[in-house]
Amino acid sequence: MQTEKTEKLLDRLFNFRLGEHTVIIIMSILVGLLSGLANIVFRATMHFVHALIFVKGSELLRIHEGGYYKLLLPLLPISGALLLIPLYYLSREEVYGYGFPRFLERVNIRGGIIKFRTLVVRILGASFTIGSGGSAGVEGPIAQIGGVCGSLVGQISRVSENRIKLLIAAGSAGAIAATFNAPIAGVMFATEIVLLGNYELTSFSAIVISSGIATVVSRMYYGENPIFTVPQYELVSGVEIPLYILFGVIVGLAAVFYIKAFFSIKDRFDGLNMNPHLKPALGALIVGTIGIFYPEVMGDGYEFIENALEGKIIFLTMFALIFIKVVATSLTLGSGGSGGVFAPALFIGAMVGGSYGWVVHNLLPGYTANPGAYATVGVGAFLAAVTHAPMTAIFLLFEMTGNYEIIIPIMLASIIGTLTARRMHYDSIDSVELSRKGITIHEGREASVLSTITVGSIMKRGFATVHEDTDMNELLGNIIEGDSFYFPVVDEHDLLTGIISLHDIKSVLFEEDLKDILRVKNIISRNVIVLTPNDNLNTAIEHFSRKDIDEIPVVSFSNKRKIVGMLKRGDVITAYNKELLLRRV
Repeated sequence: MQTEKTEKLLDRLFNFRLGEHTVIIIMSILVGLLSGLANIVFRATMHFVHALIFVKGSELLRIHEGGYYKLLLPLLPISGALLLIPLYYLSREEVYGYGFPRFLERVNIRGGIIKFRTLVVRILGASFTIGSGGSAGVEGPIAQIGGVCGSLVGQISRVSENRIKLLIAAGSAGAIAATFNAPIAGVMFATEIVLLGNYELTSFSAIVISSGIATVVSRMYYGENPIFTVPQYELVSGVEIPLYILFGVIVGLAAVFYIKAFFSIKDRFDGLNMNPHLKPALGALIVGTIGIFYPEVMGDGYEFIENALEGKIIFLTMFALIFIKVVATSLTLGSGGSGGVFAPALFIGAMVGGSYGWVVHNLLPGYTANPGAYATVGVGAFLAAVTHAPMTAIFLLFEMTGNYEIIIPIMLASIIGTLTARRMHYDSIDSVELSRKGITIHEGREASVLSTITVGSIMKRGFATVHEDTDMNELLGNIIEGDSFYFPVVDEHDLLTGIISLHDIKSVLFEEDLKDILRVKNIISRNVIVLTPNDNLNTAIEHFSRKDIDEIPVVSFSNKRKIVGMLKRGDVITAYNKELLLRRV
């Protein structure tokens, strides 16, 4: 009897399997630990670079003494930009520019497989740029660094693509939570921005666990203080409610200006005919020159955000810094410097809010709070409008202030600011580049996958055409012998004049007299829907659905009447299924 019990016990032990949810929880805890530790390593590296290049460099060049020595200030960010060159050649990674859109594409479309060296590149690249005085933020890179931790855990554990995506989101949540000492904001960041608002209860649980663990790690090392201190807020009177609604509209307009200016400057750098490795140095030179007169725009700017929140910056300076910071950040990242747009958005929001608060407080001094209160709301509202992620901004500000009174103003300003920005510019700052590629990342996984495949890659290049003077009997013969029911119709120059299908001729199939008289050109559809080889399959699906057809002619991009292929609806579905299978391998 005892032997049987022992055997049963051993059998249970050897056949014990952890449940799926238990495995996810364990991996989430591990991801939270790694992302919290990665945040510490990243911040320590950036502070080291800042002390070595910016602080020691200023002392060596005697920039802190002022006078003509200040003219040497641009050498500091230039040195950081030049350090990106060996980093690129050593890693062969995407070192230059604002990399968060590429990160979103990799997570939501490309299967989430990220290499370890990406973590090293993000830490060093952002540290070189921001630590030397470049105008950029740490949050984009740290979110990617946390995401890499999640991806590596998923790859080592050999989980599915969807699980890797979940672990990346959990890592990003942990990294953001650890950075701001704000676990709920980390959760919202992952669900709103990284997962694009698509999540289930299981994924939400994993993200919450990772965010909480990473915050604990950060608090054990740094204490419970957030990355910058936010003063207490007080709603003075009901008159401020409509003022905050108006402020939301202003924030939305400012956010659109920021996004358009950012990509306008980036496009100019992309169009420059010069060595791409030297473009970040050119951007650093201009930013450093601006920094001679406005040093506030250099680095992440957290110190000056605190000054604005405390009402220590005068109106004219705050108002000027709105535009100067937009330009400086656009120059740094648009030229190829490494970093994020999160901290600059907080900076600009503080200046927009402080400027607006100064105006309304001087107009209605007895009914409004001081400019610092509006700067506080501006930090969250502007971030929401730029990223189209209002919940992230609301919870970030709430957690950083610990003040419930700020909820109503930040909710009003954030939601109205986001709606205004989205009304005027559909894409957030993170999705503009993806939309330019034709990737509709906010429209679901199916549309995202289809938007990465071009028509030219799957169209049928061997196809039959019909001359417009062909009679009905010959056309029927072509249909019977061929494998298609759609034929592009061409003229004597082989240029497209229309399309004909079995549906178009069924009315004359049994009219022998008409069959002898009619020519193809008499019954073709001349309002032809066409595609080009550069169009993506998402666009193709929309065209197929518009007229419920099964084949579409593909024409040359330079000549819309020169047919180069035919695309079948069935081939689109096949290509989509193949792409999904490849991403699960």
